[in-house]
Amino acid sequence: MKIIIAGAGEVGFHLAKLLSFESQDITLIDPNRDNLAYADTHLDIRTVKGDASSIRILKEAQVKHTDMVISVTSSEATNITVCVLAKQLGAKRTIARISNTEFLENQGELGFTRFGIDELISPEALASREIELLLNQSAFNDSYEFEEGALTMIGVSLSRTATFVGKTVKEAAKIFPELNFVPIAIQRFGTQYTLIPRGDTQFKDGDQVYFITLKNGVEELYKLTGKVKQEIKNVMVLGGSKIGRKTARDLCRNNFKVKLVEKDRDKAYELADELPDTLIINGDGRNVELLEEENIHDMDAFIAVTGNSETNIMSCLVAKSKSVKKTISLVENMDYFQLSHSIGIDTLINKKLLAANNIFRFVRKGEVVAMTKLNNMNAELLEFIVKPKSQVSNKKIKDLDFPRSAIIGGIIRNGEGLIALGDFLIKPGDRIVVCCLPRSINKVEKLFL
Repeated sequence: MKIIIAGAGEVGFHLAKLLSFESQDITLIDPNRDNLAYADTHLDIRTVKGDASSIRILKEAQVKHTDMVISVTSSEATNITVCVLAKQLGAKRTIARISNTEFLENQGELGFTRFGIDELISPEALASREIELLLNQSAFNDSYEFEEGALTMIGVSLSRTATFVGKTVKEAAKIFPELNFVPIAIQRFGTQYTLIPRGDTQFKDGDQVYFITLKNGVEELYKLTGKVKQEIKNVMVLGGSKIGRKTARDLCRNNFKVKLVEKDRDKAYELADELPDTLIINGDGRNVELLEEENIHDMDAFIAVTGNSETNIMSCLVAKSKSVKKTISLVENMDYFQLSHSIGIDTLINKKLLAANNIFRFVRKGEVVAMTKLNNMNAELLEFIVKPKSQVSNKKIKDLDFPRSAIIGGIIRNGEGLIALGDFLIKPGDRIVVCCLPRSINKVEKLFL
């Protein structure tokens, strides 16, 4: 696939890096020579220096032969312009990064496809939605919903009190035959090795395990993993960034009590006008005395979303020391993901990764309608639509030539989530959620073409 990426900033570079690993034909456009020089020396891609909203530059990048143009510069106006021009010049598909979430909320009414923009991506909106989902599944450290919760992926760190620690997947299934979930990936404590569980795989103390579950399976998982569902009502947000604003606004709409701490005085006044249901505090969130004055020990969750990763991490550690149940930190450095559980923060989120995951599904072959990468794990979760001519169509799961490094987590049929075992017959129109390691992605994709 031939892809043009406009903007070699954090999102653009990360996306180019992921796509170049997939052996896609990537052209990266950016006016900053330093950004391009770094990408040029570190990635196997073509770079073009210049303004991506220039028709001459787009033609130089051979836009008319391009399958996809992804514009992720820091300027929303530039991204919209690039996509409109690229479509007129012959690009097959366009994706624009935006920061104004009103565009997303009114997407149907405005009809962006008429202008030549196929998809809108907002890293801030994605991060805000991820935070809200994590607060709703408070005992778990990662979550993702398919088809509005028909199937849900949740990640949990197993403690020795979990009922099935020491048992194999097959043994657990016999003891709990009515279970509405299936394990799809495991990372052993203290390792970077991801394994796709089979019947003889044993659950161990400290494992980070990902499950696919139905709506009624979430409560079962709370019981079996020894986790307690804690009601989250009082939330403190550190940082009045775009993510902080949107998170506070969305949480207030859902009846959370929110305090937002912002260091900049003018910004704090602006936020007070914009967010009437949120208590705005002007102060430095790193100041322990300030946090104690604002009753941090009464908070159910602490969310740090300033522009500084280290400030976010340290603030979350302070909050954890004050017995806050749930801490979520926004980080820019991908390497920090490996530290999250070992240092005591419940969840780290990265808006670059969220945006890249969201864009990534448009690059996949087959009818991929959703995908996510598992945090700090070398595995992907993909949702395919079964076509009438797909190899999997009208076959039982046990009869498929499915790679061992992939597993079917669940199936959505007519809007209803199903946990499917070997005798389940796949039909055209089914939505299949598959977890697989990178080495098996191509084989899995071919089954759904």
